[in-house]
Amino acid sequence: MFDLGWSEMMLVGVVALIVVGPKELPTLFKGVGQAVGKARGMAREFSRAMEAAADESGVKEIDRQIRAATRPVQFATDRLKESALKPAAKPATSAASPLVLKDTAPGPATAALSAERVEDQARIRAEAAQRALEKAQRDAESALKALRDAQRPREEAAVSTDTSAGSPT
Repeated sequence: MFDLGWSEMMLVGVVALIVVGPKELPTLFKGVGQAVGKARGMAREFSRAMEAAADESGVKEIDRQIRAATRPVQFATDRLKESALKPAAKPATSAASPLVLKDTAPGPATAALSAERVEDQARIRAEAAQRALEKAQRDAESALKALRDAQRPREEAAVSTDTSAGSPT
């Protein structure tokens, strides 16, 4: 914390011995030790409270997403290690069904976001289907055009042989 080495601590001890005296020195060090212990406890409690607040606000999830985007291989191996170290959970009924907690009910904001996501998902699927249909139509039109182009030289060759056979030479 203050980055004191052994020599600095020795100097503080000698000065405290001279100023306080040998009789009161143990009680002084005891009081200083208790104060340092309380300060460490308060710092530990503060950092735990900050971590809890960060967990509630989703900072860890954002950090994981950023790490996944910047280092996908490292993120994948970290996730694999995490899943290997966690105790085995009950298998889900299906991959599509989300985990639903029985004791909690979604709030109005969660319900609105869920409805918005469902609408977006339906819109995206409809747009993808429309694009696939348009692409299939373009492919069919280009195949039909290629077929017509392939038949046209045959018809022209047949017409030219018919006209050459009927003309006197």
